[in-house]
Amino acid sequence: MSATETDRSVASQVSFTAMADGTRADYELIAEHDARNADRTAERMIALLKSMDGPSPYPISRLQHVLQSATRAEADGADDETIAVALLHDIGDQISPHNHSQVAAAILKPYVSERNWWIVQHHGLFQGYYWFAHYQRDPNERDRYADHPHYPACVDFCERWDQNCFDPNYATKPLAHFEPLVHQLFAAAKTEFV
Repeated sequence: MSATETDRSVASQVSFTAMADGTRADYELIAEHDARNADRTAERMIALLKSMDGPSPYPISRLQHVLQSATRAEADGADDETIAVALLHDIGDQISPHNHSQVAAAILKPYVSERNWWIVQHHGLFQGYYWFAHYQRDPNERDRYADHPHYPACVDFCERWDQNCFDPNYATKPLAHFEPLVHQLFAAAKTEFV
């Protein structure tokens, strides 16, 4: 073990109180901590999903909704990443309901394709197609993105795997069935920490 590695293993905290004063060794310590923390992302997402299993104004819990979404995506032959995204698309509800799409998209961005990120980012607006008219809003607000290459995929996602996933009689697979996909998704980020 080198002297630098020994110093780092002994030091559990950085030497600075202002980031401008940090050393390379400080930032390596932070990077090691962040990497260990990132390794636990799947477990945190599973815990967040479990927290969605409670009272709901829908006929099923929010957890059952996303499980049904993932079950339907799997039944339709979607790829593993898309199934995991169907499972995780509403995790932002537990953090910030008013911008849940953007919260979920921010969490998923380093781990998913640009297409799946875009779908999660915009699915809340696209879901408005089904309910905006009840509040004197244009149900076609999503059409501002009609020229975007992922527009049809988001329409399809919402139609097949979101708006129709509140059925208490649908044979929905349990969370344990999808947990390996969550671990697989968060196993490696597609981008570096920023």
